[in-house]
Amino acid sequence: MCVFCKIVNKEIPAEIIFDDTNVVAFYDIAPQAPTHIVVVPKEHIKSATEVIDSGLWAVFMDAVLQVVKKLDLDNQGYRLVINTGEQGGQTVPHLHLHILAGRNLGWPPG
Repeated sequence: MCVFCKIVNKEIPAEIIFDDTNVVAFYDIAPQAPTHIVVVPKEHIKSATEVIDSGLWAVFMDAVLQVVKKLDLDNQGYRLVINTGEQGGQTVPHLHLHILAGRNLGWPPG
């Protein structure tokens, strides 16, 4: 079982900021910005490439927007990142999205 599945199942602790039927969002343990939230579907899906039901994206993005509004990030700006595969920087084999905010974010990203 992957680390994100363990967080979803509450087998390991995380500072959870959002939890509904389909999605969990929590603070990253190695933040890359002052605000760094990880959003994961509760269903284990290996990566963005593995999404079969396109309706998942609507549910997923709705959760992301709820977190953004809860933290009042919509007024200051933020970045959404989904890393996919080894060269894309994905280190946990479970679909997840990063919400980064709280500082000026450079472009292009690393």
